[in-house]
Amino acid sequence: MIHGPNLNLLGRREPEIYGFDTLEDINQAIRAAAQEEGMEVRIFQSNHEGELVEAIQKHSTWASVLLINPAAYTHTSIALRDAICACGIPTIEVHLSNIHRREEFRRRSLVAEVALGQISGFGKQSYVLGVKAASCYLRERKEPLRMEKG
Repeated sequence: MIHGPNLNLLGRREPEIYGFDTLEDINQAIRAAAQEEGMEVRIFQSNHEGELVEAIQKHSTWASVLLINPAAYTHTSIALRDAICACGIPTIEVHLSNIHRREEFRRRSLVAEVALGQISGFGKQSYVLGVKAASCYLRERKEPLRMEKG
């Protein structure tokens, strides 16, 4: 699981959009969902694009699926998109808010174009649904259940 910029401020950042759950609340939900699915999960957060790219590269060597909330980089980062493509790691994009109901500039995702799918608008549950989607994907592919978290 990779969390992008400003997600470390969750719980106090625009709660009318992002809710009151903290990043640690979300991480606990991810860990619980992964445990239920029999998956290993690692979690990483950064406000720096280069660190996020390096995390994708580093963990693509062992992870079966990448769950990512690129946050503001969703709409701007060719570097994240290219890292996902270059590493060939199956990716599920998640967002707390429904980016398609927000400002026009937030409605385009560069990551979605190279992801298996996108889950948005369900708050903390977007992440839980992302873990479950990763598990279903891996079961269908009959691969070992491992999940990269950053």
